[in-house]
Amino acid sequence: MALALAVALGGLSLAPAHAYELYNQGDTQLNADLEAVFGLMHSRKNYALFGNRDSGGSSWREGYIKYGLSGSQGLGGAGSLYGAVSLISSGTWGDGDAAGFTEGSERRTDVEDAYLGWRSGNLFPALGENGVDLSAGRQKVVIGDGFLINGDSLNFGDVDLGDDYDRGGAYYIAARKAFDQTAVLRLGGEQGLRGDLMWLKSDSRAQAETELAIATLEHVAEPGTLGLTWIRGLDVNERFASPAQAERDGMDTVSLRGAGGLGVENLNLAFEYATQDRSSGRENAWYLEGSWTFAELPWAPTATYRYSRFSEAFDPLFYGFNRGYGTWFQGEVAANYAGPFNSNTRVHHVGLKATPLDSVTVGALYFDFDSIDKNLGDLGGRELDLYAEWMVNDHLLISPLLGLYQPERSADNGGVQLGGSGTNLYSQLMFVTFF
Repeated sequence: MALALAVALGGLSLAPAHAYELYNQGDTQLNADLEAVFGLMHSRKNYALFGNRDSGGSSWREGYIKYGLSGSQGLGGAGSLYGAVSLISSGTWGDGDAAGFTEGSERRTDVEDAYLGWRSGNLFPALGENGVDLSAGRQKVVIGDGFLINGDSLNFGDVDLGDDYDRGGAYYIAARKAFDQTAVLRLGGEQGLRGDLMWLKSDSRAQAETELAIATLEHVAEPGTLGLTWIRGLDVNERFASPAQAERDGMDTVSLRGAGGLGVENLNLAFEYATQDRSSGRENAWYLEGSWTFAELPWAPTATYRYSRFSEAFDPLFYGFNRGYGTWFQGEVAANYAGPFNSNTRVHHVGLKATPLDSVTVGALYFDFDSIDKNLGDLGGRELDLYAEWMVNDHLLISPLLGLYQPERSADNGGVQLGGSGTNLYSQLMFVTFF
């Protein structure tokens, strides 16, 4: 299915950044980094994206271990050097995922992070502390809340698509997130005007090895952040590109975004409007979101509503999670297996989360999807996800999730769910460790 190849991105990002300090003396610091994620998944329904799944369900397991070193070295009054190198070992076991992105036989170990950078310290007072930050190499890059760019997180497995798209599996948990080649210049401090200039190149064949140039300009203040982003498509590998991905070469995407509470405690507002100029015409996507935390109530619940709209051929590029469940993978079943994949759709989202204990968060997420042009595929439906996040200790997070997804159409009449349009029961249990 060309649409799935163009925009489907599996992924989960629950693990905080941790490091074990190996050496810290003067201006020299060296850390050992270790992160492991393992998940058990079951879906009572399968999805017809590649023609490699039958009606019925799938049970599978995914996992990865990421291990390496990071550190920094002060240069006296000339700022500091920093960098990291890591390996990642990943795999998928069992039936493979419900949409057929993986087959269950994937195993791979290779380099994940390998980058070096320089921060200016107090060399340029007008730009603030570390007001110049220059880095290059293999690293994850995020812009804003991940609406357009949140790492290179598409992890296909050993699926037969005519070429080798295998990136080591672990599709849902998105084991590999680093862009293969980057050069990033960040200017400005934590307040006021700041900006970025970036060059990114993917080595993911499922992303057609896309190459991008990016510029951002932001104003950061107490009421919130207002940002402008320009993304220019420089190149794709035509051998692996779907028709939609082929248009990335020369495509311009411009977005205006904002987020903050406007000085009101417990309020958070966010929006983004993106327009794309591509050879086949102009596309756009946008969202409005508001949330309120009832801080005086037991468990301090937070309620969220968001409306998002993605035009018929909008290319969401490298979107993904940045704040946990319910960010830009909208619905655990819909976003990862059934679609829509942030294109040709309108989405109403309501979320509620609370903290009954300092170490426990519980939440519910509801999504209503409506395809704009049903001739391109009717991926409308509704989904309810119930989840919990239990921080057992400083090194272990456990997160169960139960999802109920009902599409408007089955694979027999314009949708993708196999075995009818009845409600799918989806479950998963995640274990995340970090040191």
